[in-house]
Amino acid sequence: MGDSWVNSAQRIGSDLHLELTGPGGRRAALIRALREAVRGGRLAPGTRLPPYRSLAADLGVARNTVADAYAELVAEGWLTARQGSGTRVAERAEPLRPAARVPRKAPTRARGPRHDLTQGTPDASAFPRTAWLASYRRALQQAPNDVFGPGDPAGRPELREALTEYLARARGVRTAPGRIVVCSGFAHALRLLFGGGVLRGPLAVEAYGLGFHRDILHAAGVRTVPLPLDENGAQVDRLARERAVLLTPAHQFPTGGPLHPERRAAVIDWARARDGLVLEDDYDGEFRYDRKPVGAVQGLDPEHVIHIGSVSKSLSPAVRLGWMVLPERYVGAVLDAKGEREAWASVLDQLSLADFIASGAYDRHVRRMRQRYRGRRDRLVAALAEHAPHIEATGIAAGLHAVLRLPPGTEASAVKAAAWQGVALDGLAAFRHPETGMPVSDGLVVGYATPSEHAYGPALEALCGALPPA
Repeated sequence: MGDSWVNSAQRIGSDLHLELTGPGGRRAALIRALREAVRGGRLAPGTRLPPYRSLAADLGVARNTVADAYAELVAEGWLTARQGSGTRVAERAEPLRPAARVPRKAPTRARGPRHDLTQGTPDASAFPRTAWLASYRRALQQAPNDVFGPGDPAGRPELREALTEYLARARGVRTAPGRIVVCSGFAHALRLLFGGGVLRGPLAVEAYGLGFHRDILHAAGVRTVPLPLDENGAQVDRLARERAVLLTPAHQFPTGGPLHPERRAAVIDWARARDGLVLEDDYDGEFRYDRKPVGAVQGLDPEHVIHIGSVSKSLSPAVRLGWMVLPERYVGAVLDAKGEREAWASVLDQLSLADFIASGAYDRHVRRMRQRYRGRRDRLVAALAEHAPHIEATGIAAGLHAVLRLPPGTEASAVKAAAWQGVALDGLAAFRHPETGMPVSDGLVVGYATPSEHAYGPALEALCGALPPA
């Protein structure tokens, strides 16, 4: 019968037509055909299949071809085989079906945002797929066998070595591979340090920052004490009884601007005098436009600073990889908190990132995105100059967002107006520490990295339409 077989009703119970075509040879084709017949219901559960010899003769294939196909489908759970009972279609659980509901009129829903100008997310369309795939392939081909065993809680040595060289060159970080612990990002680092009992509160934090991070600390029982901010960054001279402080010194989030050099030196003097600790969130450290590179505070004193970074802004939040550069005395405690098995960070992704950095692809990607985001920043500034010259954009020398300073008392109405224009963004008040005594400052936090290139122009037009008049 060549490459097809029509089974009789006496043998199977229904007409079944098998096409032995496609990639992989006849064995693979027979497996696909039988699997689809079972999945589609043409072979019901409990149906007895023909013996190897009979089906092989009908199809004009070798008996071993049929036997191997049956064995594969038995292993996958599609068929069952018992001595003296033959091969049958396996019984299987039926998927749950939703309960019948009485039709009702769909509720009226608010129109979703057409333009995403929220902060903290890079342009997803710019992910370097080709270069990342090349690194993934090289890493997989060159990976030693131990890669596919239990992971090292510290992270793969290949990535820690690549990060040691890169952070020294690009951020002025002084470390060694043995002092780096790979994690899945800044939030994971906070959970390990405080939720894992490595550090305890109270913790001084900047008066404006991510509420999500404060929530993590609160869940770990850590009280956060806000430090006021001014044009020179956090007022570190206000540090009191705290033994640790969390800062974003390269680019204060969200207000913008680096920590002044005198304050960088002052916070290190404070940490040395009190045997304290600086947690350095290297937020947006690689995206600078109108100023010289600002090195990491960690380079001033590696024994009193924990430097934390990730690729969530520079590459993608989908690549769940970050790192902690630790003083020697904290390495063991962090590894104990992490546990014996590598958690949250895929070993294969670690190897890919290591190759991506070592090959120079990461540097090329950052340079390309720095140029693109600077162009986005310039377009935002130009749009404001044309349509809302009374609105000042601050924090624009670096990073992926700007703060638009608003007249007093207009922030809430501007956020609402933006929503009506279909623009998703945040007001500055959303990042304010609830216990800070700083004067209220109205503003909008506008992320200019998130939209794709073709969507950015319309997003700027909608934004300008939502700003308060002069």
